[in-house]
Amino acid sequence: MKPSTLLMGLCATQALAMPGMESAMAEIQARDDFFLEARSTDLLGDLIGGVLTAVGNIIKAILQGSSAVGDGATYTAPGSLGSDACKNDALCAWSYIVKDMSTAFVGAVGCTDAARGAIRQGFHDASTWDKNSPYGGADGSLLLSDELTRPENRGLGAIGDQTKAWYNTYNQYGLSMADIIQTAAKVAVVSCPGGPRIRAFAGRRDDSRAGPTDMLPSPFQDAQSLIDLFVAKTFSAADLIALLGAHSTSKQNFVDPSRAGTPQDSDPGVWDTRFYSETLTSDNTTILVFPSDRNLATFSQTRAQWNSFAGAGGQIRWAPAFASAYFRMSMLGVDNMNQLTEITRVIPLPR
Repeated sequence: MKPSTLLMGLCATQALAMPGMESAMAEIQARDDFFLEARSTDLLGDLIGGVLTAVGNIIKAILQGSSAVGDGATYTAPGSLGSDACKNDALCAWSYIVKDMSTAFVGAVGCTDAARGAIRQGFHDASTWDKNSPYGGADGSLLLSDELTRPENRGLGAIGDQTKAWYNTYNQYGLSMADIIQTAAKVAVVSCPGGPRIRAFAGRRDDSRAGPTDMLPSPFQDAQSLIDLFVAKTFSAADLIALLGAHSTSKQNFVDPSRAGTPQDSDPGVWDTRFYSETLTSDNTTILVFPSDRNLATFSQTRAQWNSFAGAGGQIRWAPAFASAYFRMSMLGVDNMNQLTEITRVIPLPR
């Protein structure tokens, strides 16, 4: 049951017991922003039908409501990269590449431009998929095909080159481009102070075919078409609003080229909810608000969710909501989830 449905039932019960509550309930029901959308529980890929493995059941549970935030368990490599001990441990090579990523992503104060790029890169690789796509998604095609030449991927060249360098070093140890891209995005998130430690799995298959086109959102898009675009990818409207919080660490270069490098909130090195509040209040002089973000912030179906993140206690609500939504993003188009391996222990702890 959606939380809003439960709340509605409780209010209705009170209305029967308290004189005058019927009219108050009618007024509440008429408010566009009364309901907060629930997160999606749709299953994906090979989790739909059939017998699931142990890891398949874990991923299924996360997609359907279990926490996507990793616990505090850590990992120590049993040997040097390339040693027999390391080769025989599924997490060992991952621990080494994650150290390289952290070096690139952690800045003296907050997270770096490389971290911002890695987060965007993870979105752009995975987003070339919806429920009608025969292929695409989190498959590494962003860097294994010519997708980087598409207009929507402008600005990803530097992080793309760095990711290819990591791939060239670590692919010999069994690390796929698809996994490296998604792991880099999750390491980048937790490298920003306040970012959650999102559970991570490896074993995705690479695909060098360029993903389907017209799958990514536009910064000028209207709210309803954005919601429709993400619903087709199995996200709810609430998931979409949670995902947009990644703009907390964003700096734009192409929406307004005359203001290249302008952030979307006032502290782009920190993973926080200022993006939500400042999107509502900014006059666009010190930060740059995307028209699409403003559209969603004020749209009847999404403004209550937006305000819940913008208001008091928003950070506590947003961090796990983003983790759940991005976990789903990282599984789009993945058709072998029953054979993945959890690698969360190598992901750094939150800063």
